Amino acid sequence: MTDPKHTNRLIGETSPYLLQHAHNPVDWFPWCDEVLQKAVEEDRPIFLSIGYSACHWCHVMEHESFENESIAEIMNAHFMNIKVDREERPDLDEIYMNAVQMMTGSGGWPMSIFLTPQGQPFYGGTYFPPDNRYGRPGFPQVLESVAQHYRNHRDKVSEAAGRLMDGLHRMAHLKALPEALEPGLFSAAFAQIAGNFDKKNGGFGTQPKFPNTMNLSICLREWVRRANQEALDMVVLTLEKMARGGIYDQLGGGFHRYSVDHHWLAPHFEKMLYDNALLARLYVEAFQVTRKPLFQRVVDETLAYVIREMTHPEGGFYSTQDADSEGEEGKFFVWESDEVQALLGEEDAALFERYFDIRSGGNFEHGMSILNVPEDLEALSRFLQVTPEKFQTAIEKGKRILFDHREKRVKPGLDDKIQVNWNGLMISAFAVAYQAFGDPAYLEAGSRAAQFILDNMRSEAGGLCHIWKDGKAGFHGYQDDCAFLIAGLIDLYEASFDLAWLKQAQELTETMIAQFWDEKEGGFFYTGTDHEALIVRSKNPYDNAIPSGNSVGAFVLMRLGALLGREDFWDKAERTIRLFQPFLKEMPSGFGHMACALDFFQQRPVEVAIVGSLTEADTRALVAAVNRNWMPNRVVSVSDLEGGTADWIPLLVGKTQVDGRAAAYVCQNFTCSAPVTDSEELVHLLESPPP
Repeated sequence: MTDPKHTNRLIGETSPYLLQHAHNPVDWFPWCDEVLQKAVEEDRPIFLSIGYSACHWCHVMEHESFENESIAEIMNAHFMNIKVDREERPDLDEIYMNAVQMMTGSGGWPMSIFLTPQGQPFYGGTYFPPDNRYGRPGFPQVLESVAQHYRNHRDKVSEAAGRLMDGLHRMAHLKALPEALEPGLFSAAFAQIAGNFDKKNGGFGTQPKFPNTMNLSICLREWVRRANQEALDMVVLTLEKMARGGIYDQLGGGFHRYSVDHHWLAPHFEKMLYDNALLARLYVEAFQVTRKPLFQRVVDETLAYVIREMTHPEGGFYSTQDADSEGEEGKFFVWESDEVQALLGEEDAALFERYFDIRSGGNFEHGMSILNVPEDLEALSRFLQVTPEKFQTAIEKGKRILFDHREKRVKPGLDDKIQVNWNGLMISAFAVAYQAFGDPAYLEAGSRAAQFILDNMRSEAGGLCHIWKDGKAGFHGYQDDCAFLIAGLIDLYEASFDLAWLKQAQELTETMIAQFWDEKEGGFFYTGTDHEALIVRSKNPYDNAIPSGNSVGAFVLMRLGALLGREDFWDKAERTIRLFQPFLKEMPSGFGHMACALDFFQQRPVEVAIVGSLTEADTRALVAAVNRNWMPNRVVSVSDLEGGTADWIPLLVGKTQVDGRAAAYVCQNFTCSAPVTDSEELVHLLESPPP
């Protein structure tokens, strides 16, 4: 922007989202001691606006209200105005989103909430239009009413804030109960989740429809547990429908945030790193169960997209790709029929458009079409009397041409900050994809990202920073930063068997316990002991768009407990799961990853120890046998034959090769099998491990 009319305090921030608002006429502050102290000194209420750079309705509200000088004048006259990037400050987002949900019954972004000078919420919502519309009050009316209410009815403001604070404290202070973990709890969770399944289109509920990867993971585990065909069918239907829908970028790979309809056609077009990490991993696991080529193709295309467009030159992964380009949501991704015909020619265009549902009148807004695959290629080939080979050639050629043409368009904005927690999820995705498919590019991408974080995002105290942007790390790391990165490091170890990753995982686990563990009630606080004091200190309980730090924390404690022989880690994992057992009973759909952690705890992992050199084919064959099928509850380690690994991994102690050949030992519940040297024999043994 040249010679902007307005510049506010956000101009000094690095967050792309905050910088988007740096030239608003609103007198914005970032969240800081200065504005909080100023609010108290001047006895002015706070207007807190929370969003993120890829949020479409955040852009809408900025354009309609925050760029409007008359609305900004009201805001500046009556409030201290604070703008927060939820990706930088998920601690603030969680607390105040809980408050909005208590007030309104729902939540979302942009979040718009009014606070007392002490930071206590008393009124709020999400998007407010610039005038009365959509059944919502206009933002100027809201501002004037709240300011008048604060001036003239301070007792009612205090009463409302008190009620909300009571609710926030109840949510933050979970009480451990003495009950043991119930044996049937996982199956009950699956049954409740299955009751909300869409049997026609896949997924859960109606529109808007989110991927819900963690609840699908429950279904996949139910299949492994009890050979429940219904559970597997739910996963397969959903993943196939998503892979063929508009929620998936049919040209460039990767998934958009969610579908606004019930059949996955029209997405909310932003691409989030965490969605693609969680979905890539789920598709890997589903491939290992079903061997469906479609699932491998989705993984390959999604991870290729991440490497191509979401990776920093030094290795970390970027956060989000915007929904909007040139001020219009989805413009980069949609197509007009005449444009496709001009690019492909009449014959190829006819096949391409039929396959991808491109219509003359469009299947989306303004005569545009979103690429999706409503019909199978084989069936279309028969109907159109075209050989499948010719049809496939036209599709692949058309995809290349349209992709190259699309690259010339104005791309959606990129939020290029690097977040440890989301990076941890993507590191795991690359590691498990390498285990399943053996592509060395996957192991390299995951390893470079992990090393980038370890080199650039460690705090002086030995913990983690949350964000890296423009060469600078910032913000205290949260508990999910630790837990997600530890999980990624364990996955890298089990992909490469480089002991350095396991050592880093153990070190960070000790730090996570020291900084976040609640010795009194169990479980992990979201913020560390060195974090600024907020109005509550929560435990981030819910598995929402991403797993909670507590569910991943329980997982890594158990996995490291098994690998390192640490019963104290198992004890903390059990206390964590028990703390959340009431939620698993009442609302398992909000605790999908915790339910998976419960399954891991109750089943106990199969422990695989392989003794041999990874430079030798016989050792690699045994490792490949372990990775062939999906085993949700297992750990695996490989000896280096020189004794150093066994010093760290008790599972390897006393294990030897057999007649000079690599050997695998399968153990569970303190019982080990006799060693096997044949990979097929190992596969059969893993299907029926020791009782």
